Amino acid sequence: MNLLVIRHPEPLGSQGVCYGQSDLSVDPAVLELIASRLRQQLAGSKVDLWLSSPLQRCSQLAARLDPGYQTDPRLLEMNFGDWEGQRWDDIDRTDLDTWSADYINAAPPGGESFMALQQRVASLLADLRQRELSEVAVVSHAGVIRALLSLVLGIPLESTWRIEVRFGALLRLRLGAAEYQNRLLELSGGD
Repeated sequence: MNLLVIRHPEPLGSQGVCYGQSDLSVDPAVLELIASRLRQQLAGSKVDLWLSSPLQRCSQLAARLDPGYQTDPRLLEMNFGDWEGQRWDDIDRTDLDTWSADYINAAPPGGESFMALQQRVASLLADLRQRELSEVAVVSHAGVIRALLSLVLGIPLESTWRIEVRFGALLRLRLGAAEYQNRLLELSGGD
């Protein structure tokens, strides 16, 4: 199965803000520009299933690429709990340092860990592998994309931060019958 993974455009008002599951909008002109570029990049693709995070920064892009897309809550970005919508500079430094020392396993107050996000993504991936699909397109978030890369390529979750996943980026992955056959075919585009 081929998996086409797209990161949403940069949300409005996101600079310096902790916005994981906050539902921020996207500049309509930027949204259309990215959708146009992606339509060209995806020309000739035969997508069996389009999935999107329910957040509007993803679903608005998915709707422009295929109006028949479906949302799946497992594609939501990490839940930052009490920190959602706060400026990073305004979050208590001690709390932030404690979380960042073990962000894979620790959760922000009222939120989820990166490992919990990866477990959601693993559930979705397992469901997709059970279906007779040749190509699936996903519109989601950087955290979800990094979790997918860790799962598909067998790299440690903490190492995925070394991979730059820009806003509007397109990744092409091939999922083989066995894990050792999984491949990252392409990482392109983005702001």
